[in-house]
Amino acid sequence: MDKRVSILIRMAGAMSVLLSACAAPVAPTAPAAPQAPAATEASAPAATQAPAAPQAPAATPKGGLRKSNSGYKGTLNLWVLGYTPGNQFANPFDLAIAQFEADNPDINVEITGYPPNDEGFTKLTTALQSGQGIDVLRLPSDRLPAFVKDDLIAPIDDYLTDADKADILPNTLEAVRLKDGKAYAWPLWVVPMGIYLNLDVFQEAGVELPSKDWTWEEFVETAKKLTFQRANGEQVYGFSGFIDPGVINTWGLWMNEDPSVRPIVDGKFGFDSDKAAAGLKRFAELALVHKVTPPDFGSQKDADVKGGFKNKQYGMIVDATGFSPQLKADKINFAIYPLPSVNGNRITVGAIGLIAVAATNDKVKEQAAMDLARYLTSAEVQEDVPPSETAATGFYLAPAARKSVKVAPPLDQFLPMLDYMWITPLTPAWPKLTRLIHPEYQNIIFGKVDPAEAMTKIAPEANSLIAGQ
Repeated sequence: MDKRVSILIRMAGAMSVLLSACAAPVAPTAPAAPQAPAATEASAPAATQAPAAPQAPAATPKGGLRKSNSGYKGTLNLWVLGYTPGNQFANPFDLAIAQFEADNPDINVEITGYPPNDEGFTKLTTALQSGQGIDVLRLPSDRLPAFVKDDLIAPIDDYLTDADKADILPNTLEAVRLKDGKAYAWPLWVVPMGIYLNLDVFQEAGVELPSKDWTWEEFVETAKKLTFQRANGEQVYGFSGFIDPGVINTWGLWMNEDPSVRPIVDGKFGFDSDKAAAGLKRFAELALVHKVTPPDFGSQKDADVKGGFKNKQYGMIVDATGFSPQLKADKINFAIYPLPSVNGNRITVGAIGLIAVAATNDKVKEQAAMDLARYLTSAEVQEDVPPSETAATGFYLAPAARKSVKVAPPLDQFLPMLDYMWITPLTPAWPKLTRLIHPEYQNIIFGKVDPAEAMTKIAPEANSLIAGQ
């Protein structure tokens, strides 16, 4: 049995929801100036560099999965999470679409990018509900259930071949079986969170690399050592992370308090527990007690966090797999570590990246959209978009959901984490639940509310959301 299949089979039986784990690369901007904590309003990721011209597609079509036999002539609108023209996340899709269009000269594919935050998911939802301008969409697994509930997504069962079923990792396909047991998306990749270490900051501060089996205490001590002021007065902080209603990048750092700390336990809200409060308090102490985070921690934009890491303002950040190709392309000296353990409990939160097809009554167009989705989740797209200057790891920005796709460096550093990756439950209530939790989570980090009181306060509404899903 393939190692990754074995790993995923050991993953939580409840394959489910998640965040915008597939966060896009963003601009190498300097971190935001310190400011009073405020509610986060995440912004779209910016291009990391001037748009790079993708390599020209093959002049001669290649056939295979790339060729649609639908007979469709016209435009397919493809929405891609994290896509900003010219960035390391967009170039692989540009190159893949160029090849698809070369094989299908009657089909034009137009790409629309949306940011990996609450604002971006709102735009995506609006587009789907309008039924206009969207045919194929790349999304994280946590957003799928609500769309399926509202009949906005087409099931893929009629288009799955025996070869697809044999190739796609079983649990990823099982995870997208929702209404009436049908599968509603093509699994693309599996996306765990990791701790990114800027090795130049470690060297500058004279800090030795910790063991990858590190504990929370060792993580905190490392962050303290990485928090220092340069001779020119520039302040360096040991740790930062992006916090937004649409993402749960940082959650694993306090959910590791105990295996019981989960947002939904036995069908009820689970964060109103003593263990959850202890984990939240411990995490907030990074800012409130240990002072290893920037002053605006909790309200930073994604670009500030990533840019600060690249500019050596932060020694460590927590983020998903999609950031690593950008770092590789920009020749940043970095390493990827698992989240530290607490009392022997190790966890990372993660998502399944998916490509789905919007529901439509035009079956010819639906066939073409399904053909595009299959191609974009296949080993053929990996062959067409190998590692290059404009696509550092090739097409795949995370370990793939098909056995036929090979995992390229530095993404292979995430593979050990799949063994204990937790995926949030696939529930239509998830977007509203994260919006309910988010302001309390921020205020805990800002030191404005007590963790236990905050989670107890929202428990009734959280239970109502979960019960009404």
